[in-house]
Amino acid sequence: MREGDAVFVAPDYRIDPVLCRYGQSPTFRGHAAETRRNYAVDLVLLLTFLWSRGRHWSDARDKDLEDFKDWRFKAPQNPGRVGASKSNRELAAFAAFFKWAKRKRYVTHSPVPVREVVGREGEVREVPAGLEPVKPASGMHWLTPRSWRLWIAVGLCGHDAQDLVEPGWMGRLEDRNVAFTRLVVSSGLRRQEAGALLMFEVPATRLGNSRYCFGRLAAESTRAKAARTYYASTESARDIEPYTDGSRAWAVRKAQLKGRYDRLAGMSLVTEVTPGPRRKVRWVARDGTLCEQALDRLTWQERTCLFAEGPQGPEPMWLWLNEAGLPFHPHSWEAVFRAANLRCRKVLAPPKHERVDPHKVYWPHARVHAGRHSFALKMLVTLNEVLDRRFGLTTRERRHYGQLLGDPWHMVQGLLGHATRQITVDTYLAPVRHLDLASLLREAEEPAGEAVTDLDGVFAKLARESEGIQDIDAKLTVKQTGGSA
Repeated sequence: MREGDAVFVAPDYRIDPVLCRYGQSPTFRGHAAETRRNYAVDLVLLLTFLWSRGRHWSDARDKDLEDFKDWRFKAPQNPGRVGASKSNRELAAFAAFFKWAKRKRYVTHSPVPVREVVGREGEVREVPAGLEPVKPASGMHWLTPRSWRLWIAVGLCGHDAQDLVEPGWMGRLEDRNVAFTRLVVSSGLRRQEAGALLMFEVPATRLGNSRYCFGRLAAESTRAKAARTYYASTESARDIEPYTDGSRAWAVRKAQLKGRYDRLAGMSLVTEVTPGPRRKVRWVARDGTLCEQALDRLTWQERTCLFAEGPQGPEPMWLWLNEAGLPFHPHSWEAVFRAANLRCRKVLAPPKHERVDPHKVYWPHARVHAGRHSFALKMLVTLNEVLDRRFGLTTRERRHYGQLLGDPWHMVQGLLGHATRQITVDTYLAPVRHLDLASLLREAEEPAGEAVTDLDGVFAKLARESEGIQDIDAKLTVKQTGGSA
C-alpha cells in the first residue's frame, strides 16, 4: 500500500479486501489527492446505506442507487439534503468504482446507468445517466473591489469601524495573509495554484509600463494539469516582498535555530533549477540519492519538501509558511478566511441586524475561491471599458477587433484557464451575463478616452441589478494597509 490509498472498514470492523484493491488500483490512484479523499467519503456513504439494508455492495441494484440519490437529493424528510453538484460528484464516484468492479469481474453489471456523450475533442465517452443540471451558485461569491478593500482592512489588518487598528490587535502573519489575498484577487488563481507557489515562481516580469506582471503555473499545480501563464497586478506582486523579508524570514531563522529542518525526514535539498520553458528540478535526498524531476510534474506535496541552501542553512522553497517556518498547506487558507469573516461580522454588523432586510449585506464575507470569481468580474468590466471607452471603438470596429483577438468574455476565459467559454459565462460571470455592460460603462464618470481610476460606481450599479455581488457601501475609509486589492 501507498500513502493516500483508501482502506474501507465495515461497521463490524472488518476490512473488505476487494475494496482495498480498488483503493490501490491505478483507477483510484490516478485521481488527485483531494478527489481520492472525496470519492472515498462518497463511497463510504453508499456502502453504509447498503449495509443498513442488509445488502453487500456486490449485490447492489439500480433501485438501491435510485433510493440513495432520492434520499440525499430530494427527500423532504432529510434535513441535510445536498445540491446538484454534490449529488453529481457522488454519482461519479459510484460509477468509477462499479466500472472498475465490473472490469475485474467482481460484479456482473454496474447499478449506475450510463450514457454516451461526445467529448470536447470528438471522442465518445460514458457518463452517469442520472446527472442533475447544475445551476450557478446562489451564494455570494463575488465581491467588488471596495468590498475586498474593506474585508482586508477589517478581517486581516485589524481595523475597527473608525478605520483604526483595534487595541490589542496581534496581527499574526498579517503580511502573509494580505499578500496571499491580494495575489488571488488580482490574478484569479485557485487556492491550490496560489497556495503551492515556490519562491522563484512569484510573478516578477512586468509587461512594459503596465500595471500587470506575469508568472507561470506548473502543470501539476493546475486543475487541468496543463501549464499556463497567469497575470497579477504589480502591486500584489510587490506585497509579497515585505512578507518574504519580514515574517517569513523571521519564521525561517527561528526554525533553523530550533533545528526543525534537520529533523525533516523527507527534506530534498535542491541543487539546480534549470532555465527555459521545460524546467527541471535537481535535488539531493536525505540518503544522498541524486534526484531529478520536471517542475511541471511535481505535486504540491513534493513541493513542500524542496529546500535550498541559504546563508544560515536550509530554507524552504515553498512560498507561504506558518509561524513554525514550515509549509502552510493550501487547504489551510480556508481557516484564515473563516477567521477574517468572523471578524468582519463582529466589527461591521449593525445592532439588531437580525431584524433588518435579510437580502442586504452589511459586512463582506469571502472564501478563497471568491477571489477568482471577483477577478473574472473585474476583468470583464475593465476589458469592456478598454475596448468601448478608452479606444472609442465603433460597433463595426468592435466587431472587427473581436474577430481578430476575441471578445472580453473570451479573454477572461483565457485568463482563468477554462477549456470552454461556456464555463466562464455560466459559472464565474453568471450575475452579469444578462446585463448590457456597455450601457453600464457609459454611465461611468470619467470622460471618454481617459484612464479609469475608480470603477466603484460601475460595480455599485452591477451589484444593485444583479444577484450574488457583494458591494459594501460602508463609511469606513480604508487607508494604507487596506489599499487596493
